Amino acid sequence: MTRASLDKQPHEVASMFDRTARRYDLMNDLLSLGQDRFWRKATADAIDAGPGELVLDLGAGTGTSTDAFTTLGARAIASDFSLGMLRTGVEKRGGSGISGGGVRGVSFIAGDALKLPFADESFDAVTISFAIRNVNDTEQALREMLRVARPGARLVVCEFSRPTNGAFERVYTEYLMRMLPVVAGAVSSNPDSYEYLAESIRSWPAQAEFARVIQRAGWKKVAWRNLSLGIVALHRAYKPES
Repeated sequence: MTRASLDKQPHEVASMFDRTARRYDLMNDLLSLGQDRFWRKATADAIDAGPGELVLDLGAGTGTSTDAFTTLGARAIASDFSLGMLRTGVEKRGGSGISGGGVRGVSFIAGDALKLPFADESFDAVTISFAIRNVNDTEQALREMLRVARPGARLVVCEFSRPTNGAFERVYTEYLMRMLPVVAGAVSSNPDSYEYLAESIRSWPAQAEFARVIQRAGWKKVAWRNLSLGIVALHRAYKPES
């Protein structure tokens, strides 16, 4: 199997990302026309992690997103259930295998979003970018993030969403369903995975609906802002102080 199905069985999703790990960052940059860099910066700005804080970057893949959370002196853990992604991230930083000890300021730890391998109230901030839609129980994953967050901790979720302009949405949908698989087929070593990408984006809830899911999981002060005309939405929330 080279792609996962939309019921998002963990072994299928992990296997699919294992196969795309080597060229994953390059493909993201290519298919987003460079917008992924802007989205990563917006996420880091929203987290605003300072000295002494500990950030969990869930679904971190190769850790490209995680690096941005350490620039102000915070520590960060990159966690993912794709061992291929984590190994690629460690190797890019000159390490080998998967190290929990830290490679260039980032620790890489394998973990399942539905059963995180971290103690209660461990993190000052929890974030997940372009990965929560790959989990087969979104609300449970958000509850797990709440469990490992300290009281008052912030949550930032960066995920594909629904364009707010009807005409632009039609153009975007055409790109997703027709052009993206063609481009991926010409460049990627696993083009079938990008068919899954397009389908999973189409099936993901709109901004307000996803905000309600975050609230049901126990997070408070849920808000969002659109990036790139709503192609992506940045959802923010906080864990109650008590």
